[in-house]
Amino acid sequence: MDEHSRFVDWDKMDVSAQSQDAKELTCTEFQELKQLARQGYWAKNHSLRAKVYHKLISNIPCRTVTPDANVYRDIVGKIVGKRNSGSLPLPEFVDNSLVPTYCLNAEGVGAVRKIILCIANQFPDISFCPALPSVVALLLHYSKDEAECFEQVCRILACNDPSKRLIDQTFLAFESSCMTFGDLVNKYCQAAHKLMVAVSEDVLEVYSDWQRWLFGELPMAYVARVFDVFLVEGYKVLYRVALALLKFFHKVRAGQPLESDSIQQDIRAFVRDIAKSVSPERLLEKAFAIRLFSRKEIQLLQMANEKALQQKGITVKQKRQNVHLAVHAENFKSEIVSVKEMRDIWSWIPERFALCQPLLLFTTLEHGCSLSRFYSHSEGHEPTLLLIKTTAKEVCGAYLSTDWSERRRGGNKLSFFGTGECFVFRLQPEVERYEWVIIKHPELAATGSEAENHSSPASSTLSSGSVPSDPSDRLSPFLSARHFNLPSKTASMFMAGSSECIIIGGGDGQALYLDADLNHGRTSHCDTFNNQPLCSESFQISVLEVWGFRD
Repeated sequence: MDEHSRFVDWDKMDVSAQSQDAKELTCTEFQELKQLARQGYWAKNHSLRAKVYHKLISNIPCRTVTPDANVYRDIVGKIVGKRNSGSLPLPEFVDNSLVPTYCLNAEGVGAVRKIILCIANQFPDISFCPALPSVVALLLHYSKDEAECFEQVCRILACNDPSKRLIDQTFLAFESSCMTFGDLVNKYCQAAHKLMVAVSEDVLEVYSDWQRWLFGELPMAYVARVFDVFLVEGYKVLYRVALALLKFFHKVRAGQPLESDSIQQDIRAFVRDIAKSVSPERLLEKAFAIRLFSRKEIQLLQMANEKALQQKGITVKQKRQNVHLAVHAENFKSEIVSVKEMRDIWSWIPERFALCQPLLLFTTLEHGCSLSRFYSHSEGHEPTLLLIKTTAKEVCGAYLSTDWSERRRGGNKLSFFGTGECFVFRLQPEVERYEWVIIKHPELAATGSEAENHSSPASSTLSSGSVPSDPSDRLSPFLSARHFNLPSKTASMFMAGSSECIIIGGGDGQALYLDADLNHGRTSHCDTFNNQPLCSESFQISVLEVWGFRD
């Protein structure tokens, strides 16, 4: 066995990982390295994987003073003393996380706790890091000794490249990553999300487990393959794999009763036993088939979630309000939707706003059928939820990301604004949600759409807003930019308003068109949301409500 096998119990290790085929890694180009990592080039050779890990981690840009192997040798005796390593208490910041043994031998199992305690001594700023035990245990399989493992983990923790996020080390970062994962599930795993909402009282609590699936429940052969790619591509890989796990869970368990009292426990059990249904290669294949947002867009989403938590003072671990409390039966009253229906809508909205409670801003029953009053009550609130009940008892609506006062930026010209977080939906006669077409068809953002050349006369007169002259100034159209330029403008017509009408969704039709009297409306397919008509194509409004979000 090679020098990196000291802590490995080979009876537990996948036999294919013992291959000693002569292999070296000579490439340094990112794209080639990325392909090799995804293909598992070093996965079948224990010694090569150890060397690759060492090389990749050595290249991580770190703080000037980062603890190394010599520091470990100096402090381990003082910190551990003569205590039995197997009974060493773990620091609070690991939050009672599982300490996976993977394929470690007895010496390795004890070494994990010693290394974690020494890391806690050297990183007093770490306040919440439940992934740490798994990362230490994994890297110990590929380390010559405890000191080398300590140094490698320290380099990961001390990374100072702002564009390279690796491991969450505060509750704020961890919690915002859970919210971001919830947002991604909502966009990319809608069937699984629907199941979570149906069987769980607190779907956010389910999604807060996402890192545990990867760093705790996932078997050694799988987590090592994930780590191969993670060290090359970064944090986004973790989101991809967790989404793939959820997709497979839904596929395997759809239609079956829960095996325990908790969907959380069922998902954990599925991930632990994933070898029964999915190979590591198939898991990664599924993960990379998901056409996820760009790294920059995910970063913006994470920042928005962090900001929302900070504004609410949630920076240390505490019980989070769930959707059932946000939409409280005793405090909620709508003439259009029930408490359950509002909770369903609340489960669709971005996580940072799901922390808020619904606040009725405008209703035609109280404020009258006037577009000017609609604006006066809605302006100053962002986002808002529009609900419509027709005289035929159909119910539809839209989640609108941007303050209606933005409509004035177009001057007298009716112009679209908003972001890709907008969506439209219907609740009656059946539930259906339609999101921004770019989410499922990102190629439209890159290549444009034929629909732009076939837009209706009404939509072709509309402007998509002013565009920054410097493309580098353009923020993500999904999240932050209110006015931006896409090759296909008809795929980015979110909301527009004037004294004459409101339009939601454009391009070859309009998802919703409401007249100035808030009396009549139209609905049809549109390019922005690629939706079916939300109710009868021409309808009369019985009740219209606008809801805001109260902290």
